[in-house]
Order: sequence, then C-alpha cells, then structure tokens
Amino acid sequence: MSSTQFDGDIDSFVSYLKSNRGLSANTLKAYRADLTACLHLFELRGVTDLNEITLDDLRSWMAVESRDHARSSMARKTVAVRGFFAWAYEHGVTNTDPAATLMTPSIPSTLPAVLTESQAEQLLDVAEQAVATNQYKGDGGAAAASGSGKAAGKTADKSADTVNRNEAPARADKRDSARVVAESQRNAAILELLYATGIRVAELVSMDIADIDFSNRTIKVTGKGNKQRVVPFGLPAQRALETWLEQGRPVLARTATDAAKSRAANALFLGARGGRIDQRIARDIVHRAAREAGVPDISPHALRHSAATHMLDGGADLREVQEMLGHSSLKTTQRYTHVSIEQLKNRYGQAFPRA
Repeated sequence: MSSTQFDGDIDSFVSYLKSNRGLSANTLKAYRADLTACLHLFELRGVTDLNEITLDDLRSWMAVESRDHARSSMARKTVAVRGFFAWAYEHGVTNTDPAATLMTPSIPSTLPAVLTESQAEQLLDVAEQAVATNQYKGDGGAAAASGSGKAAGKTADKSADTVNRNEAPARADKRDSARVVAESQRNAAILELLYATGIRVAELVSMDIADIDFSNRTIKVTGKGNKQRVVPFGLPAQRALETWLEQGRPVLARTATDAAKSRAANALFLGARGGRIDQRIARDIVHRAAREAGVPDISPHALRHSAATHMLDGGADLREVQEMLGHSSLKTTQRYTHVSIEQLKNRYGQAFPRA
C-alpha cells in the first residue's frame, strides 16, 4: 500500500472510527486502503493540503476509480471518502467539507441466489453421509491394522524391528483416517449451523465453544459493529455440533502446536492443523459440499440467503428474521420476501398450464 503525506490524518480518522463506530477490523482496513489510494492520487497531482481538494476533484477521482471497480466497490469507497472529509471538517482539519454533496453510486438491486428447500436438504444429507462413510472406512482400517498386529505376534521368529516396521505405517494410517473422519464431522456441523441459523461466515469462524447453549438450543453471535444477538438452532444442528465437539474436535486439537493450542483453546471450529478455522477454509467447505451434493454452487452467504428465504416461506415473521440475521435495517431483510415471491411465481407457472 502506498504511503502519503496524509497518513497521519488517515490514522486519526481510522482510530476515531474504531473508538466511536465499532466497525470491524476488515471494514477499517478497507477504509484505510480506499483513503490512501484516493489521497495518493491527489498527491500525484500536486496537492499538498487537504483544503486544496474540491468537489470537482473528488468527482474526477470517482471517474478514474470507476474504470476498474464495480459499483458496489465504488459505493464503499465513496462512503469512506465522505466520512473522512466530514470528520476532517468537524475536527478542524479542513475549513470546508468538499465531499458533503458527493453522491454515492447507485447499486442495482439483485435478488440473492438461494437453494430450494429440497436442494438444501440434499446438501446436508450428503454431508451427513460423508461422516458415516468415513467412519466406516476408518473402522475397516483399524480392523486391518489390528489383524496385522495379531499375525505379527503369532510369528515368534520375527524380530522386534520387523514388527515395529509393520506397526508404524498402521498407526500412521489410523491417524490419517481419524483426521479425515474429524474433518467430515466438522464440515457437517458447519453446514448445519450455517443453514440452521443464517449466520455470516465471519460470525461462524469467530465463535467459541462457550457461545453454544445446548440446553436452550441457542448460540450467542457477535455480528457487525460487535453487536450481539442470540439465535436458535434445531435438533439436526445440535446433533452435528455434539458429534463434532465430542469426537472430531479433540482429534484436530491434538495436531496443534503449543502456540496454536493457546490461541484456539476456546474456538468452536478448528482447521486441519488445530488452529481456529479461517473464512477461506469455511468457504471452501461449502463450495466443495455443493459440488459433492450435486446442487448449484453456493457460498456461505448464499446459504444464509437460503435460510432466510426458507424461514419466510415457512411463515416466519419478517421482524423475527431480521433479528435472527442481525440486519440493522428491515429493508435488507425484505429482499428475501422478493425471492419468496419469485419462487412462488415459478411454482405457479409449473403447476398451472394457463399461468
């Protein structure tokens, strides 16, 4: 990232946002990058004082940036720049606010992609079957290893070194199969929880074991702006979580280094090396599960969309879904009613020949 002579002002603005707005680390990082790129461009044009920047300059910057960025990205960049100059004016850094009337690019309204209820069920069923299949393979491998050990014991004239050479690969195979089973248990639990609760992938990976209340079948979720909410989940998700915590998690936890263990001691979900799972791995799990289940390729966010749509289809109140998803605006949640209507129209068209 290029540095500018305005880095001190950017640092002060980001610190202000962190203290007063409770924005996530990712949002603050994106705002910092947006502002640095914007002010670097003005610096290249000879600007040495923020007071020199005018509304026309900012519109020129938007024209340059819009060549290489989508409208959604431009909307975020514009919000960052507008917020920066508003802060600068309020705190006496600038004499005016040139961005006060800078318009945010309009973003076309698109309906979120969702699975049908049968596709969602198929996705979760295949993940559950993968656990059973891997457990079966693991049990078979263990039995084979046990049989090999007995045969070696019966052959008295073989040396101890020969027995050890036979047993070492068997132990390694057993560890590998246990890890595969553990990962399939984790994946099933992740899919069930994402669909059952509609939580964001960032919320999923940041969850700790203590955030689960099995007695009430609820989870405590820390969402955007560090806002907390309590979300219920169903029996299938409970079973998948219990299996993961009792059987799978201890297996992956044993693979962690001491440093990783201390950092992920309370983490709900672990990666293959025993550390807290990251968003990239969680996304890969969902994409891979969709391929294996033969359903349309989806992201964790599309699974969130699916959960919201299916809840509304099932008769859930719009306000309840808003609270469950952690939406600050009801308008965001209302997008899912449009999806439900689209699906209703499709079903109507299929059911009625004169539709």
